[in-house]
Amino acid sequence: MTPIDTVSINDHDIGLGHPVFIIAEIGINHNGDLNLAKQLIDVAAQAGCNAVKFQKRTPVICVPPDQASTIRETPWGTMTYLEYKERIEFGRAEFSEIDTYCRSLNVMWFASPWDIPSVTFLQDFNTPVFKVASACLTDDELLIAIRHTGKPVIMSTGMSTLKEIDHAVSLLDRTKLILGQATSTYPCKPEELNLRAITSLRQRYGVPVGYSGHETGLQTTVATVALGAAFIERHITLDRAMWGTDHAASVEPGGLERLVRDIRNVEVALGDGLKHVFESEISIRKKLRRVL
Repeated sequence: MTPIDTVSINDHDIGLGHPVFIIAEIGINHNGDLNLAKQLIDVAAQAGCNAVKFQKRTPVICVPPDQASTIRETPWGTMTYLEYKERIEFGRAEFSEIDTYCRSLNVMWFASPWDIPSVTFLQDFNTPVFKVASACLTDDELLIAIRHTGKPVIMSTGMSTLKEIDHAVSLLDRTKLILGQATSTYPCKPEELNLRAITSLRQRYGVPVGYSGHETGLQTTVATVALGAAFIERHITLDRAMWGTDHAASVEPGGLERLVRDIRNVEVALGDGLKHVFESEISIRKKLRRVL
């Protein structure tokens, strides 16, 4: 198997030896509010993220029939689960504004399509990459539809066996594939993050591998840089106490700024792997070495 060292998304080369591609996952944390979505885009841009990511669904397709009529309490009153998913789903008008807004800030945006009509929807916006959510890794028809777009693919591997990942990878173009280590628990305990899987996935599939984190805190996410994470993705929110399923496992604005800062600092600190005597050491070397 020929290793694929680098996959390009627009003008970003992603893989070992390249800067970590940092993705701010807005997902559905906009709660169906376009103004909130724009505030989250602002947060990502100010922190220095490379891209923001959303989710795109056709609720009548994606909501399982046995859950569609389940009653849910929401900030907008009592409604069925299907009504709730339709209430928070952005359509063409909202994504048109998001597209314009992101372009004005020079921030890339893309999304995870959960069904084939959503792939077509995103193609209309010419998004530069597709993200396969962990939940969709076993949806063969969706993966094939995404491959046919010819776009690069980032695929998360949460709650997936190696057999399932093997099959999913076989349906996609490895030359355009980036995998992501993930554990699909929100929030996730440190002992279940399994960060070393970044290395084992890269060795097994020969493609760049990144990290999609759902933990609280930042340290474990920053640690993935030292393991060679090609991208890092974290959910973002204005306030972790906000209503919604993903907010508790998300990063607030101040935390996102620290995360981006620490990722870039660790990148620099890793160096080139060669042993050097730095200029700053020379005077100290002369002072402290008894034998030169």
